[in-house]
Amino acid sequence: MKVFKCYLRSAVLLLLICIGNNALAQRNINDILDSTTVNNLLIISKKYGSVSFGGYMQPQFQFAQAKGTQAEFQGGNFGENTDNRFRLRRGRLRADYSLLNDDGTPSTYFVFQFDGTEQGVNVRDFWGRYYEHHFQLFYFTAGLAGRPFGNELQLSSSAREAPERGRMSQILMKTERDLGVMFTFNPRKKTAKLKNLQFDLGIYNGQGLSGPQEFDNSKDFVLRLSHKNYAFKKIPLNISGGISALLGGLNHQLPVKYEMQKLNNTWVMAKDSSISNINKIAPRKYYGADVQFSTRKKSWKSELRAEYVTGLQTGTSTNSSTPGTFPIDKNAVKLPYYTRSFNGAYFTFVQTLNSTDNQLILKYDWYDPNAKVKGNELTAANGYSAADVRFDTFGFGLLHHFNPHLKAVVYYDIIKNEKTKLLNFENDLNDNVLTIRTQFYF
Repeated sequence: MKVFKCYLRSAVLLLLICIGNNALAQRNINDILDSTTVNNLLIISKKYGSVSFGGYMQPQFQFAQAKGTQAEFQGGNFGENTDNRFRLRRGRLRADYSLLNDDGTPSTYFVFQFDGTEQGVNVRDFWGRYYEHHFQLFYFTAGLAGRPFGNELQLSSSAREAPERGRMSQILMKTERDLGVMFTFNPRKKTAKLKNLQFDLGIYNGQGLSGPQEFDNSKDFVLRLSHKNYAFKKIPLNISGGISALLGGLNHQLPVKYEMQKLNNTWVMAKDSSISNINKIAPRKYYGADVQFSTRKKSWKSELRAEYVTGLQTGTSTNSSTPGTFPIDKNAVKLPYYTRSFNGAYFTFVQTLNSTDNQLILKYDWYDPNAKVKGNELTAANGYSAADVRFDTFGFGLLHHFNPHLKAVVYYDIIKNEKTKLLNFENDLNDNVLTIRTQFYF
């Protein structure tokens, strides 16, 4: 009986410690618990491993510049006769299981997380990880997890200061996660010379959570080489960064495809019709570089994050996003793929205002889905549509932490589209959005 009571007290204490530390320790979507926290937990439950729970919810109110605003990248489009709304943007509950080796090094890790809102419940993470023990150089991750591309895509929505990721990040890798495997080189010994370097190689279905299943034979290969925070000795500044690449595509299932071509000194979206196109790969090739600077002072701390991505993106005639299923029209007739050269970037500046409880957020991002043409060169006669229009977004806001488990942000997005000769894009759209969001987390 005494033994049972001892185990019961240990289990309760374990649960309380886990709840108190898990959500606050996670900054990136593929993060695990801080190693110090894990070691402390396993003193209690060394034989069977440890289980922890964390979560957060994001109730918010939004006001748009006009009724029916298309705000897909600010959390979803508004209803036809609506310019204001309450939403539960995210409601996450995450469970982590970890097991260490006898010497305290990680052995196995498992994560399950789901997202519940007024629109339904979906799985967000469901992955396992195994750590090679002998050399402590590698680990292997399999399941539904975040893709190792860039910096913004890695940042958890619980830790980001701005309400949403930039338009470019959301278009290129919708829903951030995907089904696949990832191999990681990251020396874990304290004396390792390369312990601050990390190389990730992932292989994924490609469509992520934007579709119910893999719908073609192509896979995406995602590579990232990154360097963890480096602290300059003579100046109070940290720097980190990385380079990323995605090499993938979509199988053509029709003999028709569209690509950019220069005719009579004018770029047009040209049709290519040939039976040999079937099963060829419509390319998705992204190349990016990111850097992060931060000062070391807690009060009046400054942080700058920047990332640039360019390459080839395959979408449809009306949408630059990667399709989650093979595109069809309202009559279930298959539609061809359109391939465009793109570029985009974001710059996020966060300034702590004396107290760490208050932060000023300034952000600028752009996404140009068709870098070959701009402005009045975009005409329907040359095969262009809304999918070819560049958007620039200027965002600013104030974030306040009420306590370790509650924060709120007031944030305003000013969205500018380029003026073209396309219908509805002759002038700038009235699509600015104000977001007031609270976040409760444990």
